[in-house]
Amino acid sequence: MDRRGIAILGATGSVGRSTLDVIERHPERYRVEALSAHGNPELLAEQCARFDARLAVIADPAKETELREALARHGARAAIRSGPEALLEVVSGAGVDTVMAAIVGAAGLAPTLHAAELGKRILLANKESMVIAGPLFHRVVERSHADIIPVDSEHNALFQSLPADFAERGLAASGVRRLILTASGGPFLHAGIDDLADVTPEQACAHPNWDMGRKISVDSATLMNKGLEVIEARWLFNADPDQIEVVVHPQSIVHSLVAYDDGSVLAQLGHPDMRTPIAHALGWPDRIDSGVAPLDLAAIGRLDFHAPDLHRFPCLGLAFRAMRAGGSAAATLNAANEVAVQAFLEGDIPFMAIPGLVETVLEAATWNEAARLEDIMAADREARVLAQAAVQRQERIDA
Repeated sequence: MDRRGIAILGATGSVGRSTLDVIERHPERYRVEALSAHGNPELLAEQCARFDARLAVIADPAKETELREALARHGARAAIRSGPEALLEVVSGAGVDTVMAAIVGAAGLAPTLHAAELGKRILLANKESMVIAGPLFHRVVERSHADIIPVDSEHNALFQSLPADFAERGLAASGVRRLILTASGGPFLHAGIDDLADVTPEQACAHPNWDMGRKISVDSATLMNKGLEVIEARWLFNADPDQIEVVVHPQSIVHSLVAYDDGSVLAQLGHPDMRTPIAHALGWPDRIDSGVAPLDLAAIGRLDFHAPDLHRFPCLGLAFRAMRAGGSAAATLNAANEVAVQAFLEGDIPFMAIPGLVETVLEAATWNEAARLEDIMAADREARVLAQAAVQRQERIDA
């Protein structure tokens, strides 16, 4: 068996670490060609040494010397690059045929799109790429015939529950009525609005089921993460916005469901462990061991579902609004949310100011058709300027 050459964008994050865990279980199938990180040179060097990676990229050029020293300490032989342009080199390597796109936020867009242009197999964990540039990705993939396999647990569950030929036939011709994404509800599922006024970053990042990074954990707490996933599903599966629903499922065992015209509903179930969808994406169309324990439904005992409360979690409604608006609205939504979440994590705004700030930017921004990458990035930049101004206004109010 020829080993697949893997590049991991965001190797030191939770998805990157889980990917390497799965790869390590199958050395006969995969070889690690390149690893990138935003700013953790010590862990990146350790990973490069352990998997004998040929290229190490650190996004922050100021940390290149630190990375070089760390690689030497660990005895790694990887070549070193730094900066955003180096991420394009990661996916361009001749030995790379599969790219795990796991950089959080809009920063992952350019390298992921470049991988699509090159016709690589993309394991898509960076939802923002599809959120802010879904139509552009579609056009690129049609030309390059790149494989896009979703890694987010919800989208991977939909992918597994859809017919194998849904992309060629379309959802309607495949008898698909609805795509149903599940949401855990995050750490504040049962909290009242008054209880959310004094939420701390530590509380917001304490997800009850999933081990995730801080930004994604906050997004889960506001349900913005689910809103971004709704937009991603719209473009990944070429779905009509009215075909997509969200249901709250606190146990995080049913990861998503597909409802068909004949009344059947197919679901994918599993423990809340990212290694399951990662292993599916890595092995597709084969099934490989993920290291995740088998599911014992009798031990779980019950599975609960209910509708999301858009009054307490307005970010989900804002995402549906941006999806239906089209154009650059989703890019505006995403950029405003990134600024708002960072401001909350740094203590500059309260938790409940996040949705209000995002809505303010959505109403103030100038949307465009998002036909080119330049249009998308222009919308992203404008939204960040508007969001920063809104953060400063909030700081003055709190002062």
